[in-house]
Amino acid sequence: MTDQVILALSTCPDEAAAQRIAATLVSERLATCVNRLSGVRSTYIWQGQLQDDPEILLIIKTTAARVAELEARLKALHPYELPELVIVPVTGGNERYLEWVRQGVAVKEE
Repeated sequence: MTDQVILALSTCPDEAAAQRIAATLVSERLATCVNRLSGVRSTYIWQGQLQDDPEILLIIKTTAARVAELEARLKALHPYELPELVIVPVTGGNERYLEWVRQGVAVKEE
């Protein structure tokens, strides 16, 4: 399989939302693994106001082929009006691990 492995980054307002999104993405095979990192603080401008909020960072492992479906599902699940989604291509790594990521999100032929 040659599909590009990617990391998708998104933030959530709390652990409950992060856990729900992570579990859904993995169970629906849109992600092979989702890391939830707490202790993140985000500083940004929203609706003209400076914000500084605690968030949970999601590091979502998937493939380029699943990004469109992942984005649609993330938007449907996410409590934010404008959920973050940043895609970072993986250019190398443990090939056995990368193949595991690919297999975890491969669309099964029926």
